Amino acid sequence: MEQTIVLKVNGKDWNLNIDPEMPLLYALRNNLQLNGPKYGCGMALCGSCMVLLDGKAQPSCIMPCSTAATHTITTLEGIGNRENPHPVQKACIEEQAAQCGYCLNGVIMCAKELLENNKNPTDAEIREALQRVLCRCGTHTRFISAIKKAAAANPG
Repeated sequence: MEQTIVLKVNGKDWNLNIDPEMPLLYALRNNLQLNGPKYGCGMALCGSCMVLLDGKAQPSCIMPCSTAATHTITTLEGIGNRENPHPVQKACIEEQAAQCGYCLNGVIMCAKELLENNKNPTDAEIREALQRVLCRCGTHTRFISAIKKAAAANPG
């Protein structure tokens, strides 16, 4: 049964007439046309659907919109754009960190959370932060380089 759910996404309140049990990922992609988060496994195991909920990277594919409505949601589109990319986005481009790019949303969201809490992470801390993101192309070493580059570029 549909009802009005208010989602605070990328700094804006959205009133959506949807099933409260709809996964957040579906509302983001289908109702708000925010395509940064990707559908991967549908079981919160791959990281492609990561969003920031109150600043913490969380999978959106299994979270009901009714639960998400109590949080501030940030998607990939909310952290930077082509003209003004987030330092992690910029570093991933410069380091050519992605091959197919499907995991990139999850990597960037997890890296953003990490760098908000740790301005100078070690390789081991970066690996730990990315542990929830499955990359089948095997570009983890480039992601580590990109995240270290982003950390160095944003010392504040």
